[in-house]
Amino acid sequence: MRIISVIAVLAAATVLNNWLARGPVAYMITSLAATAVLLLIARWDGLSRDDLGLGAEGLRRGLRWAPVLAGLALAVLLLLLAVPGGREAFQDARAVHLSVAELMGRVLVRVPFGTVLLEETAFRGVLWAMLRRRYGDGWATAVSSLLFGLWHVLPSRGLTHSNAAAEAAFGSGSAGVAVSVTAAVAATAVAGVFLCELRRRSGSLLAPAALHGAVNGFSYALAWGVARW
Repeated sequence: MRIISVIAVLAAATVLNNWLARGPVAYMITSLAATAVLLLIARWDGLSRDDLGLGAEGLRRGLRWAPVLAGLALAVLLLLLAVPGGREAFQDARAVHLSVAELMGRVLVRVPFGTVLLEETAFRGVLWAMLRRRYGDGWATAVSSLLFGLWHVLPSRGLTHSNAAAEAAFGSGSAGVAVSVTAAVAATAVAGVFLCELRRRSGSLLAPAALHGAVNGFSYALAWGVARW
């Protein structure tokens, strides 16, 4: 019942954020509200801060991992940018028309306190801990990562229209959209496995959150820069 409650909250949040109330303010309100409800469900389920990777030791370990992971994320993205053809991956219409203030809002507010806070609390925090306690690490990682992939169905529908690399790879027709959504779900599910393993090995929710935030934030910044330079 409690796991179903978590899934229901996430289903409602993704519908609101990607269909019914897609403005930046509504996005933040939905994400923060969903995070709060998920933490209440975790408390209802008897999960401790340590279970969620937010205990004192977990936070200390996460803070040690965070700068290393952020640096690795930036290095990989810069390497991709330097590879012939890699720049196309950063040609994203979602970043082209952003002002400097809007870019800072995306990178410093929306990504960490909207996207990362909700997704890491949900998939590597509450859901992973609930599944782990009931079924063990393997099932926790598999199920939460699959759901993380499915979470990206709605936001990836416009991928071929906004990203040049996706359009080149899949085309812009309805068949291309279907394939691109499937690819996005598969890719984010695999990323979810990696983030769950990072959560397990570090003992901290901050470690996957730092990597997730760095990838998203640096990607926005580089896409914005490529559009201008």
